[in-house]
Amino acid sequence: MKQWMRKIAVILITIMTLGMYVPASLTADPEEPKQRYDSGSNVNEATSTTVLEQSTNVALTMEQLSHKIKEQTELKMGPRITRRVGDEFTSVILPNIEAVMQTILLDENNQPIPYYTITEDPADGYGERIFNILDVKNQQYVAKFHVRRDHRPLEGHWFNFHYHIKDDNFEKHYDIGDIYWDKNTPPKWMA
Repeated sequence: MKQWMRKIAVILITIMTLGMYVPASLTADPEEPKQRYDSGSNVNEATSTTVLEQSTNVALTMEQLSHKIKEQTELKMGPRITRRVGDEFTSVILPNIEAVMQTILLDENNQPIPYYTITEDPADGYGERIFNILDVKNQQYVAKFHVRRDHRPLEGHWFNFHYHIKDDNFEKHYDIGDIYWDKNTPPKWMA
């Protein structure tokens, strides 16, 4: 008998609340233009709130970028990997990334391009993405910086830092450098 009471209560509550919830799509103005989203663009990932600003002091801007790059990479690698390879990353890989960034982020007059920004969403697990350079004005990626795990037979595990650029549809790998991990498998990213 108790189950019948529950069923009746559910039916009565359903009937009483009918019409109280109206979905937003029914209340939207039909004359309002609908936004289109390109599912293949991946521009919806979190991006830096600070867009690179035009500055007379290019070194300061590059210094800020260097700090942001290091922060993003340490976030990507996670504390376990950073403790072991952090010094080598800072001394070998980071200067190479900075050199590449200067070629990407500076125009022909050696001035920073004001509408480029760095995304803040590194891939975790086994994903390669560290950060991307986004052209905010055109909503297109300009460059993608990745780190790949390589298992070289008889040598062990390595981290291969590389980048891709828009000019070749992000197909070619441009090497930045490699860091040796160990014979044992490294932990997942951000672990």
